[in-house]
Amino acid sequence: MTRRSQVWSLSALLLGACGGGGSDDTSGSTASATDTADSTGSATDDSTGAPTGTTPSGSTADPTAEPDPTAEPDPTAPTTSTTTGETTGQTTTATSETTGDPGVELPPPDGGFDYQLGGAYDPPEGVQIVSRDRNDPPAAGLYSICYVNGFQAQPDEESFWLDDHPDLVLRDGMGDPVIDEDWDEMLLDTSTPDKRAALAEIVGGWISGCKADGYQAIEIDNLDSYSRSQDLLTQDDNVAYMALLSAAAHAEGLAIAQKNSTELLDRADEMGTDFAVAEECSTYDECGDYIGTYGDAVLMIEYVAEDFAAGCAAYPGMSIVLRDLDLTTPGEPEYVRDAC
Repeated sequence: MTRRSQVWSLSALLLGACGGGGSDDTSGSTASATDTADSTGSATDDSTGAPTGTTPSGSTADPTAEPDPTAEPDPTAPTTSTTTGETTGQTTTATSETTGDPGVELPPPDGGFDYQLGGAYDPPEGVQIVSRDRNDPPAAGLYSICYVNGFQAQPDEESFWLDDHPDLVLRDGMGDPVIDEDWDEMLLDTSTPDKRAALAEIVGGWISGCKADGYQAIEIDNLDSYSRSQDLLTQDDNVAYMALLSAAAHAEGLAIAQKNSTELLDRADEMGTDFAVAEECSTYDECGDYIGTYGDAVLMIEYVAEDFAAGCAAYPGMSIVLRDLDLTTPGEPEYVRDAC
């Protein structure tokens, strides 16, 4: 999965969706500075509708088979990650300042936060909340958020979509896939109730895999894909689809985040989202907008040191982290991480 940075610019429910239920507006702003490369099987972003940790229908797994290092990643592959330890955080009843499911566990307010989409590593001291790609295991003993690229296709999983689900790829007038040029990702087609329901079956399987692995929450990326869809998708399309993903997460007892897209904050109730993951909200002077909708259930990532410092000064009671844009791991020369 690739993440994006603003700096550059479940069965009755699904049947209802097929019948046209759901709203159809959204707007989005920031893309996420998180679209790091995903593998495919547990905590990332592309699989078949089979829940992570199960063998896809029609296939037989050979546990004795040696892995083929040249094979393209299989989004439907079972998850192998395990986690021990008890999670921290508190089960929070939603207040008038929050949205979504009142029974899910939200991130601990003002908890130390780390954003590890570029690869899992031991969280620094003081960290209580960690976001990781769904192909990585959750952080033992911490509140763990599972990153899922729900609106676009990872570049290394193109064949899964084109070969197995070609009708779910958004296409232009010439029949070619519509590409997010910044991240070289095909957009998924959320334009009809039937397609949204089919996508929700697939991504819902990934969400189930996150739950099985031990995650407490879901972070869905590229909510604002309509903004680069050549006007083939609408805000309503993505809001309606996001509502299906929220229902899938809540059915698993997981919280789910709205990632970026301040223009959709007034539709949080429609989407059913519980908290926010906001990239560069200090840079773009949007942090207060997220807080106005989600209260203290807002996790902030900044990529510019000055904007990080300004955010820390303006919002001392919030979870804010400074990261390098590529979300690298300790030991890499580009690695940057700081917290207020």
